Amino acid sequence: MVVVNTPQIDPLLIDQTGVGMRLDLFLVERWAKAHAQLGLSRAEIQRLIDEGQITLNEAPAKASVRLKARDRIDIRRLPARESALKAEALPLEILYEDADCLVVNKAAGMVVHPAAGQPSGTLVNALLHHCADLAAIGGERRPGIVHRLDKETSGVMIVAKNMFAFHHLVGQFKNRQVQKEYLAVAWGQIVPKEGRIDRPIGRHRSDRKRMSSVRILNKSREASTEWRVEERFAFSAGPARFSLSLVRLRPRTGRTHQLRVHFADMGHPLVGDKIYGGKRSKSILADPQIEGFPRQALHAEKLAVDHVRTGQRMEFRAPLPLDMTELLAHLRKLTGARLTEISPQGVDKIAGLK
Repeated sequence: MVVVNTPQIDPLLIDQTGVGMRLDLFLVERWAKAHAQLGLSRAEIQRLIDEGQITLNEAPAKASVRLKARDRIDIRRLPARESALKAEALPLEILYEDADCLVVNKAAGMVVHPAAGQPSGTLVNALLHHCADLAAIGGERRPGIVHRLDKETSGVMIVAKNMFAFHHLVGQFKNRQVQKEYLAVAWGQIVPKEGRIDRPIGRHRSDRKRMSSVRILNKSREASTEWRVEERFAFSAGPARFSLSLVRLRPRTGRTHQLRVHFADMGHPLVGDKIYGGKRSKSILADPQIEGFPRQALHAEKLAVDHVRTGQRMEFRAPLPLDMTELLAHLRKLTGARLTEISPQGVDKIAGLK
């Protein structure tokens, strides 16, 4: 069990909408509802006022006092709670850390947060071991988490270490101020070299684990993905010819499974995608390094955000993991292409047939 320590709460300044309200009712109806993830009840707020842990203009106050414009409310301490989440000493690759944020390179196969059937072994469990104060940030089930990656997707993620950073980062994602770039290996020769797909995504009608780009009773949501081909591969296996593409993806929205669904819809499912990949003919290709790739070949390579305190633009990159590096080396060998590193800007190489 993890004891959830008190998060730092910024002072509350009363504007015209709060004038005339009782202190306790303002905190219950306005503040507590806006911070529902803290789970504070009216009785707990009343007790904090009585104990002097909530002050008005830096002095103890009665719950019944009426608020005036520019009054200042300070919440010095929130009640400690026990969380069902466990801190676990799991491998954690840290790309950057300061007092507000933590940036990690999530490994493929690691779930971001605990859920039914996966109570441990997640990124959140590892984060709690590294940063004990994280347990109170943003909600008990997903502390510090402001965005997610699928279990089998590797790459860069940013985590909030305090409530100020949490709300700031959530706002950046909501307002589409965050730039994300992924690298993926997809089936087929993608033409043209670059483009954009705009197709809404919603929950599949019959399979709740899948998403679909078919509009369903207005439940689908806008989804947009830009792509650029970085490298093309083409080779023969017996009488058959095969082609694949390395693509750089820039999601303009953040829907569940968005990149995988969009490319499957284009007829170019990602290599290794067990949900959206369709049926590949193993009897023809019979290449275990391609057909047997153990996950979707998708890596979150880049994340750019504004720092929550300074506003400075910060860019983080996660190196391509070994499994995808080896897959690309294998494809280049099959096509006779030279082994070259991918530049951050990307290149368009067409591998020639032997």
